[in-house]
Amino acid sequence: MDISVVVPLFNEEESLPELHAWIKRVMEANHFSYEIIFVNDGSTDRSWQVIEELGAQYPEVKGIKFRRNYGKSPALFCGFEKAEGDVVITMDADLQDSPDEIPELRRMIVEDGYDLVSGYKQKRYDPLSKTIPTKLFNATARKVSGIKNLHDFNCGLKAYRKDVVKHIEVYGEMHRYIPYLAKNAGFTKIGEKVVHHQARKYGKTKFGLNRFVNGYLDLISLWFLSSYGVKPMHVFGFLGTLMFIIGFIAAFCVGLFKLIAMWSGNSYTLVTNSPYFYISLTMMILGTQLFVAGFLGELISRNSSERNKYEIEKTID
Repeated sequence: MDISVVVPLFNEEESLPELHAWIKRVMEANHFSYEIIFVNDGSTDRSWQVIEELGAQYPEVKGIKFRRNYGKSPALFCGFEKAEGDVVITMDADLQDSPDEIPELRRMIVEDGYDLVSGYKQKRYDPLSKTIPTKLFNATARKVSGIKNLHDFNCGLKAYRKDVVKHIEVYGEMHRYIPYLAKNAGFTKIGEKVVHHQARKYGKTKFGLNRFVNGYLDLISLWFLSSYGVKPMHVFGFLGTLMFIIGFIAAFCVGLFKLIAMWSGNSYTLVTNSPYFYISLTMMILGTQLFVAGFLGELISRNSSERNKYEIEKTID
């Protein structure tokens, strides 16, 4: 099969027939063999009934229905598991992503050899409440991930080589960082294509400011896991040792000042009168706790069933 199109959706009943007809028209014009996988993420409208009607009429339509709303990442994960095409295309169901981009996205995967191609909505039709946070988010994501050539990490329109979607785990709200997940799995040839963005035709946006905050928290989590997930002692042990040394030096200075005071005849000077005493005590306690946290993390990591799970591209037997 040439292409699998994975479409996660939540309350998009009005868009689905038009989206399906548009994808079908593009696929048939280019003579692609294809499937369309609609993942209904707990919609409360008639979205699933529409998918069932399309599936009964068109054999290329497949569907997954969640019992409740889990989020876009679980929807993509299940869609990726079901996908059988050599190239997997993801797009949103709101008609803001154009299926006319599919042939060129596929060509970049098949002919140019990219592992992943992300769409770049250079001209957007979203409100400022969405575009400004998006620009800040993308700038931070480029810096942290090291993928300098991507301008729009969160664009729903992406193309993947089949191997990529079968070797990454999209969970929580990590759909924003699929390029970063792919890079960490060893798929480093990541490209970008400027794509056409359309104004929403039906319904209303599902975007909220909480997604902006959660996006940064997820990015920090992903950076930490990719950098120190299998070696927690490197970060906690280093910070703990550093704080303990600072605290020890502060305690040494407090003791030295006490000796100097006694040598000067002022034997009634108390070490507890100095703020450095409390600083040293706090730093040494925190340093010890961080070191122990790193040690416990190392023990958990060494006993994890996933400890030696590595992505192996080829073997010679």
